Amino acid sequence: MNTTLLRRPFAPRLRAFWSSDLVWSFRHSPVALTSFIFVCLLTICAIFAPLIAPHDPFNPATLNLMNGFTPPGTPNAFTGESFVLGTDDQGRDLFSTILFGMRISLFVGFSAVMLGMVIGITAGLVAGYKGGWTETIIMRIADVQLTFPAILVAMLIFGIAKGFTPVEYRDQMAIWVLILAIGLSDWVQFARVVRGATLVEKNKEYVQAARLVGRSGLAIMVRHILPNVLSPVLVIATISLALAIIAEATLSFLGVGAPPTQPSLGTLIRIGQGFLFSGEWWILFFPACTLLALALSVNLLGDWLRDALNPRLR
Repeated sequence: MNTTLLRRPFAPRLRAFWSSDLVWSFRHSPVALTSFIFVCLLTICAIFAPLIAPHDPFNPATLNLMNGFTPPGTPNAFTGESFVLGTDDQGRDLFSTILFGMRISLFVGFSAVMLGMVIGITAGLVAGYKGGWTETIIMRIADVQLTFPAILVAMLIFGIAKGFTPVEYRDQMAIWVLILAIGLSDWVQFARVVRGATLVEKNKEYVQAARLVGRSGLAIMVRHILPNVLSPVLVIATISLALAIIAEATLSFLGVGAPPTQPSLGTLIRIGQGFLFSGEWWILFFPACTLLALALSVNLLGDWLRDALNPRLR
């Protein structure tokens, strides 16, 4: 079979995608390109942390307490070993620990945003399409939740969920409870945006035509309305990712997030904060810089996406 015949239909679509307004805006935005490359680089480093990290910071057999508090790039006075970013109080290589910690932070952030997005899109579609008491109940619940700071809602949900978790499984389930807490505290923004877009879309001709041919309400919401309300959802999801990573770091810094056996960036910052005024500044500085760079890059990417998908700015 001639494979060139199979590739021909794909080439025009690829050229159309490459010359589209969104891709053109991305290619000509230095901020978007830099942020995207940086986020991809950090994500790849986190995913392949076991292969990139020079040491396994969570294997007690490889740790040497004599390496504790080694400054960055300075040979240890007892063992003579040198570490790029130094070590913490337990002698763990800080570079390796940051890679593994970033892995947990990104996993919690992505999972929490996906959970919040699924709940918010579902609630927004149902509220906007059904209307009536269904819309009133859903949106009043959203309004009540908005009156409380998201971090307090996440702490409340985390405490309740952890209370129902058996004691012997709390450390193993801590990450999943953290995802549940952040996701349930973040669905409101998705629901409000999707509900507003659904109110506009449901009165258009293509939705009325779908009703006339006998399509069910669920089919109309999923097959017709949902694809047309995804643009603002993508923007909110990108920005919410940075907020979810910061929320996870905040909860872990307060001691109610990731367990010490699976430290995230927030846990590493909490550990480093205890040694900041004793001169071991690097234990706090490098995890904090990593968290700042990651959140800033995702936010800048979300700002570009918001502007690129805004028809008023075209």
